[in-house]
Amino acid sequence: MLDAAFWTTAGAILFLLVLSGFFSGSETALTAASRGKLRSNADKGNKGAEKAFEVTEDREKLIGSVLLGNNLVNILATSLATTMFLRAFGENGVVIATTVMTVLVLIFAEVLPKTYAITNPERAASISARPIAIVVTVFSPFVKAVRWLVRGVLGVFGVQTDPDSNILAVREEIAGALQLGHSEGVVEKEDRDRILGALDLAERTVEEIMLHRKEIEMIDVALPVPEILRLCLESNHTRLPLYRDDPENIIGTLHAKDLLRALHKMLGDGRIEPQEMADFDIMAVAMTPYFVPETTTLDDQMRQFLARRAHFALVVDEYGTLQGLITLEDILEEIVGEITDEFDTDEENEVTQAEDGSYIVDGTMTIRDVNRATDWTLPDDEANTVAGLVIHEAQMIPVVGQVFSFHGFRFEVMGKDENRISELKISPLN
Repeated sequence: MLDAAFWTTAGAILFLLVLSGFFSGSETALTAASRGKLRSNADKGNKGAEKAFEVTEDREKLIGSVLLGNNLVNILATSLATTMFLRAFGENGVVIATTVMTVLVLIFAEVLPKTYAITNPERAASISARPIAIVVTVFSPFVKAVRWLVRGVLGVFGVQTDPDSNILAVREEIAGALQLGHSEGVVEKEDRDRILGALDLAERTVEEIMLHRKEIEMIDVALPVPEILRLCLESNHTRLPLYRDDPENIIGTLHAKDLLRALHKMLGDGRIEPQEMADFDIMAVAMTPYFVPETTTLDDQMRQFLARRAHFALVVDEYGTLQGLITLEDILEEIVGEITDEFDTDEENEVTQAEDGSYIVDGTMTIRDVNRATDWTLPDDEANTVAGLVIHEAQMIPVVGQVFSFHGFRFEVMGKDENRISELKISPLN
């Protein structure tokens, strides 16, 4: 009989369905919303976004509270519907209640609110954050008990849970989004490489990008000053290490401008006497050498360069032995790509495509630079350079003409300089 009690119960069921839809939509919105966007909106003064950012800090507690609330209203609505339809239609009321509630819950309490939430996650999260925060506070003791019970049951089966762990680290989330955006044509390759390069600074060390000690231009401090001046003028670099007796014994760093200033000062009377030049102490204008460990991360090294207002450092190993040289420009190139000027006339570290589709690569070129230039995915876990990768995989020092195939590519040794692979031809395997 459709009396007042029937319509009152029907009204209560509709209200519970609205609550269920609110819980479902809020759960989807708050879990799908980007915390980065929420933080950005909060910084612009959006109070709803600020509250949503706070609520989503403990996702386990958030999801537990929302699911608890959603299940409570769904079960209560279903119970009321069953009672109401039993009174109205007798034994057939159970079937009717099940059918009607399934349709109503599916459409109005699940699909519809979740579709809206997934379409506008940040907006929906900002709107629902305040009431959900109250729900989380009210249900917090129950959620803690459920959390303890769930972990206990999982522990019985040998499953350990870490409440502080994230399924994906922030870096992996950003990297994955960039790769997806690039594959879909939304993000340009250059933009992707720059951002990933900046993210990788904390994961990479100076050892990976330093100029090897064999390639460092040095000056013997015992040379006559005119000879030192000639070497400075012929070099493409403004800063050159000074050594005494042994190239391993670095005693200073000479800046070409400091040397020229000193010589210009000596020209005060219009000429430099031979004796003045002979008596000139080159160490008087040399800077104290700056040494850094080879295990220093690029992020830390860049901060040190900026703090010291320095652009140049010598890299040493754990025994203090010189390993190489690194500059601020080297680190910046890991972000923006190769930086060239009018003095960069050599063609080192260039990737040249041959007519057959293969690539001619300098052996000293880093794997990351090759990947960046060709959009390949050669692994750089075991070696820094492409020559190092070939030697690691071949487990030998190859000779010119040898061919190797691994990681989906064909590597042919085109040139060697003593034991160093100087040139490689690389082509993807079909």
